[in-house]
Amino acid sequence: MDDLMQYLPLFVPLFLIQLGLIAAALLDMRKRPATKGPRWLWIVIIVFVNTIGPIAYFVIGREDE
Repeated sequence: MDDLMQYLPLFVPLFLIQLGLIAAALLDMRKRPATKGPRWLWIVIIVFVNTIGPIAYFVIGREDE
């Protein structure tokens, strides 16, 4: 248990960054009229594929206006 508490200051910022990426990607998807691929699939990728999912959405999934 002490080992876990030692690394807690490292995990908290990483967790907050991950939540921020998820929130930003979902809000961006909500504003956009279209995405490359089905919206439901991008939502699943963003939420369940940790840090890589939101980054993949911003790089691949956004449809240019």
